[in-house]
Amino acid sequence: MLLNPASSPTTGAERLRSAHHRFRVWRGGRPFWAGLFTLAAGIPILYFPYVRLSLSGIPLALSTTAGAGALITGVLLIVLGISLWLRPQTRVFAGIAALLLSLVSFPLANFGGLFIGLFAGLVGGSLACAWVGPAQAEPRDGPA
Repeated sequence: MLLNPASSPTTGAERLRSAHHRFRVWRGGRPFWAGLFTLAAGIPILYFPYVRLSLSGIPLALSTTAGAGALITGVLLIVLGISLWLRPQTRVFAGIAALLLSLVSFPLANFGGLFIGLFAGLVGGSLACAWVGPAQAEPRDGPA
């Protein structure tokens, strides 16, 4: 495919501005922050049951018998975060599922990834349920 050199940005700064503008338009049409918080919630829930930590030379293992539950919960939260970005119309389902999975991670996965994943999942699920897309927003009227 040949590009028209007159229509494509020529300098690096113009390309960066163009990419930033396209990202802002993409981000504005979906619950971006809800997806980011939900995705970030899955990472500590997955991380802490499988890592060996050392505190001043003392080994600290947070591995539990519920490691499979933490794996499933963390992976599902990551998938829900990505689905919020790719399919914004599923925001209510994904938000409620993220809220429930975050609450389930508290007893199942080391206090919800040491509260980091729990709080990020609660914020992400709440943002997903509360998000109103650009097509659903109420029209603004001028001053009365």
